[in-house]
Amino acid sequence: MRNNGGFTLIELILVTVIIGILAGMVVTTYGGRVRETQIRAAKGDIASYSNAIDLYALDHNDEYPQALEDLVAERKYVREIKNDPWGNPYIYKPGTDTRLVDYEIFSAGADGLPGTDDDVTSDSEME
Repeated sequence: MRNNGGFTLIELILVTVIIGILAGMVVTTYGGRVRETQIRAAKGDIASYSNAIDLYALDHNDEYPQALEDLVAERKYVREIKNDPWGNPYIYKPGTDTRLVDYEIFSAGADGLPGTDDDVTSDSEME
């Protein structure tokens, strides 16, 4: 009798199938978490930028910045303006009434198109 010490084809196929099943379970379990995490990150950024915009308005006689980049001046309000988790710039629309908080800041979401269902605002709900 020869003892090669190797694996048989059946054993290799069985191990491959088991690894495939485990990998499928991991992807199914954690795959949906990526979108949820991206939404949470976008909401956190939006909240930070909203706070910075409010501080800017306090320092500038209730005048809101015309662009998010105005918040970076001398790194007084934020260090830098980051892109959203999908790599797109946040969209900021300054308000026209300086006495009311009517500015808007949001992420266009994964598709990068504003006005679609995947836009993320500070009050967006997670699916």
